[in-house]
Amino acid sequence: MTETTNTNKIEFVNLKISEIAPNPEQPRKFFSEEAQEELTNSIKANGLLQPVVVRPVDGAKAPYMLIAGERRWRSCQAAGLEVIPAKLVEGATEEEAYVLSIAENVNRADMTIMEEAGAYADLKAAGWEPAKIAKQFGKTETHITWRLGLLTLRPEVSEMVDQGAIKSNLAWHIAQLSPSNQMVAAMRYVRGDFDSESDAQHFANGLKMMESQTSLTNEKAPTVEEKEKQKKAKAKTNDRLGKVEEDLIPLLEELVGMKPEDLAVILGDDLPRNLRVVTRLHAKVQLAKNLLSKAQGIQRAKEEAFAKAAVEVQLEAAKKADTKKPEAAKPEAAKPAAKPAPRARAAAKAGPTAKPAAKPTESAKPAVRRAPAKKADAAAK
Repeated sequence: MTETTNTNKIEFVNLKISEIAPNPEQPRKFFSEEAQEELTNSIKANGLLQPVVVRPVDGAKAPYMLIAGERRWRSCQAAGLEVIPAKLVEGATEEEAYVLSIAENVNRADMTIMEEAGAYADLKAAGWEPAKIAKQFGKTETHITWRLGLLTLRPEVSEMVDQGAIKSNLAWHIAQLSPSNQMVAAMRYVRGDFDSESDAQHFANGLKMMESQTSLTNEKAPTVEEKEKQKKAKAKTNDRLGKVEEDLIPLLEELVGMKPEDLAVILGDDLPRNLRVVTRLHAKVQLAKNLLSKAQGIQRAKEEAFAKAAVEVQLEAAKKADTKKPEAAKPEAAKPAAKPAPRARAAAKAGPTAKPAAKPTESAKPAVRRAPAKKADAAAK
């Protein structure tokens, strides 16, 4: 069977697996082993139901290169098939073949987010605008822009995204940060520091806010008037939120404990009005929750930034202290030993058995001088 689309001729043929080579520019790099094994078992039982897509190549080892269906091609090899059905596209340019391969994979669950982003980036590098890419693959322009925005992620965070530890929306917010803050936001989210993905996004946005400031440590201290104003605002807000906790929450808890049929009787004609009131309240609560969550993100980001600044100050102080330390006194060079006297040399030659003369101790008494013999006789007479 032969078809013609635009300038490309399409033909359905049977090809030897050995005649087909995978595309080195394949946008999808990750293949699930479990899913691959399932497909292999299915092919063993039912054969290949959907043909692979190939194009002819000149001067290559294999005369055909895959455009789409590498996973099927791998499973056919594992299943021991020698010949498989193929859709042969003749006249396709490198760019057209690449677009076809992206179209084949872009909506598959096993194509990772970062692989998808990389595929769009290749097309952008070839001159495609995000709007054109979006139209080609049935996506919104925002979707394409956000995927392209993930390419600034550092490799460790990209891996977390590919493994599903971080979802695409949060990943985009993290991608807007400096590499060091990317790791801070990613690790804190992965270890469970936030109640929700939304809280993590607000934290990342808070870090971005901190990055845009020139210096946190150089901020001016508030004046006495500003401090007093902040104190009054805090007391007022806490008082109002306290009333919500004391009055409104118990009322709502009592309300949700009632049965719908009882409320229908109790409220009667006032039911629609009360429903509108609670609906408005729900909307305002959602807005207030989002606002407080953003505030908490900024607060956490400030704490993180100040902690980092404090560590930097400590390191700087330690460096300065090291430079001010006086140099340790150098040990004096050992003086050469005095040359032994001639007698000492002789004693040394005599060997270890020669003992030096014993020195008189301090307690030893001096020897008594003997008187001359004549004087001693005279004294005796």
